[in-house]
Amino acid sequence: MPETEGAAELFGKKMASSSSVSASASSSSSLSEEELTLTVKWCGKEYTVRVCGDDSVAELKRRICELTTVLPKRQKLLYPKVGNKLSDDSVLLSQLPLKSSLKMTMIGTVEDEIIVDPVDSPEIMDDFELGQDETIDIKDKEVNKQKLRRRINQYKIELRNPCRKGKKLLVLDIDYTLFDHRSTAENPLELMRPSVYAEYDIMIWSATSMKWVELKMGQLGVLSNPDYKITALIDHLARITVQSDFGVFDCKPLGLIWAQFPEFYSSKNTIMFDDLQRNFVMNPQNGLTIKPFRKAHANRDSDQELVKLTQYLLTIAELDDLSILDHKNWKFFSEDSAKRRRHE
Repeated sequence: MPETEGAAELFGKKMASSSSVSASASSSSSLSEEELTLTVKWCGKEYTVRVCGDDSVAELKRRICELTTVLPKRQKLLYPKVGNKLSDDSVLLSQLPLKSSLKMTMIGTVEDEIIVDPVDSPEIMDDFELGQDETIDIKDKEVNKQKLRRRINQYKIELRNPCRKGKKLLVLDIDYTLFDHRSTAENPLELMRPSVYAEYDIMIWSATSMKWVELKMGQLGVLSNPDYKITALIDHLARITVQSDFGVFDCKPLGLIWAQFPEFYSSKNTIMFDDLQRNFVMNPQNGLTIKPFRKAHANRDSDQELVKLTQYLLTIAELDDLSILDHKNWKFFSEDSAKRRRHE
């Protein structure tokens, strides 16, 4: 009997310990998914910002930007007993002692008064190579899927021209893809040829503010060109923040476009060009890493990357499903297609 009672007591302690661990995990999960309603003071006004515990400080700044138009890089956030943690964009809000009853102060200047090319932003020279397994892991994480669903609800893409039935979609970056923003000479925008527009709707997705995107695209004549029409412009507020072994970074989830225009676009007919692989980590099968267009004043006559990519776009336009392609091998695909055409 004593041995039986001892065993029962030990079993009871294990069960209690297991319940405690389970409750702790549940509490942690609840904390991550819990919605936080924060009050942010700026320029004498108060703004209500809704975020979740699994959001990062970068996401909080994006939400504040939507309400105040102060870009995240211009914001300094002050909150009692938090210190300088709010200056680290990678910190999760669930790791901070935030309370709805306390007010946060934001210091920052709107971009209207500093409407210049973002040459003061840090230049990303080293993109990292994500392995296939890690890319799949990031794409399939439930926390990232939740962030995408929230972004779909929060960010509405405004069409500048109607989507065209039966056309594929080309999503383009601006900096170092369409032109070199640190050079006095711009790229001739080879990807905007009428032949490409005949097969593809075109959206431009930039990591900068909408005001700057409109300004630069207007200066380059992109928005008024008679040979093609831009379907939509998308800015930095449409991105989501994800975590990897390389750290925390922002990316451009194409699922945002597919969710808002499902009758026109999907993973089967969309391709995104960007000089940073990390930007399409949520949809790796649809991304093509383009060679950065740098030092345009010296390289514009010799840089044939966009001309060859134009040929690639026209070659694959006849395919029913672009997502089955390995866009890393786009040069070989174009060369093989050219050889077949010569022998036909």
